[in-house]
Amino acid sequence: MLQLITPDCYSEFADDLTQMHRMRYRVFKDRMNWDVQISGELEIDQYDALHPAYLLQHGSDGVVTGCVRLLPTTGPTMLRDTFPMLLEDAAMPSADDVWESSRFALDVPETGPKGARGLSIGTYELFAGMIEFGLAKRLKEIVTVTDTRMERLLRAAGWPLHRIGISAEIGNTEAVAGYLEVSRQALQRIRAGGGFKGPVLWSPVVPMP
Repeated sequence: MLQLITPDCYSEFADDLTQMHRMRYRVFKDRMNWDVQISGELEIDQYDALHPAYLLQHGSDGVVTGCVRLLPTTGPTMLRDTFPMLLEDAAMPSADDVWESSRFALDVPETGPKGARGLSIGTYELFAGMIEFGLAKRLKEIVTVTDTRMERLLRAAGWPLHRIGISAEIGNTEAVAGYLEVSRQALQRIRAGGGFKGPVLWSPVVPMP
């Protein structure tokens, strides 16, 4: 079960958020060698200061093993303010029914449980949680900046990225931007791929579809 952490409960889950930033350091700095902002052994940037919502995944021992960050496109976003070159000639989305996802990270063993097409169950769970969050917030789409490796994973999972502009070499990765559909049909495909019978996202205040 994923956990939704919103700004009003940051203090209650301070330890989980610290674990998340430490996990992001391992994934983005140590493993992928991206040029990211760090503070000690934490990966943390200016978008974390904008009071985003986070989806956190925990292992059986309670340790954070995955995360996604979500921000409304009506404010600052990574695509608009850090990677505008990926838009090419397209307009940056700015609408109440479109949010941006970023910092998708998963730190689980390669030998962990797999769903359809050999993809990690953890990957399917985070994808499902994103769509459940979007449906609960009445979103139409999620926009994201990612790399071509993740683009292939999304396609294999049945949740294809609809590119906005061109791909570009940024640091040591080929980055792309695009939209992800938020719909019950997309959720059904992801739940089927992961073998989920119902919601994967837990929230004490937001009913999940």
